[in-house]
Amino acid sequence: MTYKEIGIKYSDICSNLAQRRLKPAFDQLGMLISESGPGVYYDEYRNLDETYQFMLKYTVEGIPDPDREKVYRKLIVSVFELADKVHEVLRIRYSLSVEYEQKRNFRNQIISDLDEYLKSPGDHHHDAEPLSDAGRQGKATNHHKKMRRLFYHVWFHDRLTPEETDILRLFFKNSGIEVPYRSFIVSALIMSLLRHFDPGKFSLLFDSFESEEPEIKQRAVAGLLINLYKYDSRLPFYPYIKNRLKVVNDNQDFSRSLEKIIIQIIRSKETEKLQQRIKDEILPEMIKISPNLRNKINLEGLMEEGLSEDKNPDWEGIFKDSPELLNKIEEFSELQMKGSDVFMGSFARLKTFPFYSDMSNWFMPFFPENPEVSDVLDTSDQTNRHLIEAIDKAPILCNSDKYSFCFSIRSLPKENLDFMMQAMKAEMEQIKDLQDDEVMLDPGKKSEFISNQFIQDLYRFYKLYPRKSDFDDIFGWRFDFHNRLILGDILKEDLKILKNIAEYYFATNHFNESADIFNYLVEKEQNGELYQKLAYSYQKSGDFEKALDSYLKAELYDSNRLWNIKKIALCYRNLKQPAKALEYYREAEKIDPESLGNQLNIGHSLLELDEYDQALKCYFKVEYLAPGNKKVWKPIAWCSFLTGKKDQAEKYFMKLLEDEPNRYDLINMGHVQWSLGRRREALEYYLKSISGDGFSEEEFLEVFNEDLPHLLDQGVDNDDVPIILDQLRYLLEKK
Repeated sequence: MTYKEIGIKYSDICSNLAQRRLKPAFDQLGMLISESGPGVYYDEYRNLDETYQFMLKYTVEGIPDPDREKVYRKLIVSVFELADKVHEVLRIRYSLSVEYEQKRNFRNQIISDLDEYLKSPGDHHHDAEPLSDAGRQGKATNHHKKMRRLFYHVWFHDRLTPEETDILRLFFKNSGIEVPYRSFIVSALIMSLLRHFDPGKFSLLFDSFESEEPEIKQRAVAGLLINLYKYDSRLPFYPYIKNRLKVVNDNQDFSRSLEKIIIQIIRSKETEKLQQRIKDEILPEMIKISPNLRNKINLEGLMEEGLSEDKNPDWEGIFKDSPELLNKIEEFSELQMKGSDVFMGSFARLKTFPFYSDMSNWFMPFFPENPEVSDVLDTSDQTNRHLIEAIDKAPILCNSDKYSFCFSIRSLPKENLDFMMQAMKAEMEQIKDLQDDEVMLDPGKKSEFISNQFIQDLYRFYKLYPRKSDFDDIFGWRFDFHNRLILGDILKEDLKILKNIAEYYFATNHFNESADIFNYLVEKEQNGELYQKLAYSYQKSGDFEKALDSYLKAELYDSNRLWNIKKIALCYRNLKQPAKALEYYREAEKIDPESLGNQLNIGHSLLELDEYDQALKCYFKVEYLAPGNKKVWKPIAWCSFLTGKKDQAEKYFMKLLEDEPNRYDLINMGHVQWSLGRRREALEYYLKSISGDGFSEEEFLEVFNEDLPHLLDQGVDNDDVPIILDQLRYLLEKK
């Protein structure tokens, strides 16, 4: 059995157990145990199998047992846990991933006495006698190494004993340990739980949420969400976890964090699209203006005078050649303040420092006292110290990017560092003022900034770590929290949170997910807006039947009726019911007779009903009222051809060809020429439609055969068709 087959077999076992299909689960588990080696776990497996067979026998014989369901659930949990152990043995033996390479190498560093190891771990702050700078640095470095070892001890631990759970619970509450290190170990707990299921780890994450420190609390909630999502089908057999979740959900801080982190995780899935937009829309324009930017805005003068909140009037001149650039930069600045990951692309190239070769450092919170920072930047230098403090206060940078920033500037000349420090200090003060204003208006904002930084740290690990392919990328998961058993129940208890999540999906064009939630919401609260948003979600997902049904239900409410009518008509058109579409477009015309777009749609519906003369009247009306509208030329040309107005058709197709013709315009002009008896000219246009970026020969014939009935209606001799097509083939060979 290959390692991949082992993973599939384990997943099948878990799936069967979640669906209470124990016999198939036992059969597959027996195969895994055979693979793990002779005798290993076999006795435990046999005892569980025999227990289940006795239960089946008693059930079939009708023997009453009030504890049967309790025993049954406990049996399922035992089989889950045995499967975990067998799977872990096989992963240790066969996995080539970096996670298991390091786990195998870490065996000799496992902490045997965790309580003793963690005795006074913060004592380097409380020395009886003052230490020299070198002494303090050495003590801090040793403490840092100690925390890193603890990180891996937690990550590579499969199941925590009750004693270890109690010790770590006290560790997370210990105010003598710096908050960054306690947050760091929470991250280890999250990664450990993702690797191996353990109710004790869930318990510690719930406990960590109760911390007074936002850095610890927010990492715990994020870790809970991700792991609750992963193990959703398994959790019904662990009532403690489900009940604990219900208890903490009564805490307003938890429900608020739940909503915000779900949205942050969803938003993280847009990061690649956002980076592509920056690459395609912002950077090309910036390159055009960057050589003269420094002189045009008098950057040195700005630094001397201090940055004011007003826009520099000189900036208008900078953007005169790129009028859209300023708007785009402002848009991206707004996205940045809302938490979008605008810096992923900029810092992606700065993850090659030795610091990032150690997996644990991807999860290390940034703090100026980190010995790894002082090792590369002399913190006794005032400029360096101020720069690091400015970086530390930057709410728009995640922890991982802050470290990248520090390592990337270490070789800069001092005058450059001075300039950067001044610029960054001024910029960070402005951002901090904005942040402080937000926090003052919304006290939960600080927690939101912290959790967003952690989600971005996770994103960088799964997307940029050199051996990222060794991990199951959690950001490739669908993250449809509302569809999960446990989280779905929690979210449905608060329709406001569920609606906010739906609105975010809707705003970011995740229409399958928004349709799921709006469909649930309209069952609880019928109103026109919800039905319209549900309908629009279905429409954008391509399900026009469901969209039509919801738009028709929205008709019962007085909610933007004109917009709704047009959408109903659009659905009918896509469902190939042009008569019904025309009925609703006519209704829209009564409400807004001046709408040219609606006139076009009436024309299109008439065209689909083969009422070419009536369609042509609509198109001419649009041209008359909007003579510069080139979009109407094409349907006028085509309807003119279909109604036998060939000279008129030629005139409009010629206008299209003089503008920006496409391959359809060329083939249509060929049809007109042929109907006018100009076979040579027709062949020339057909040939052009196949040339360059035009049709392939097969595509051309498909369109041609579709149009052939219209050609015959306009006087083309059917007997000439194969001859002309063969002549076209000869011409194509000569090209």
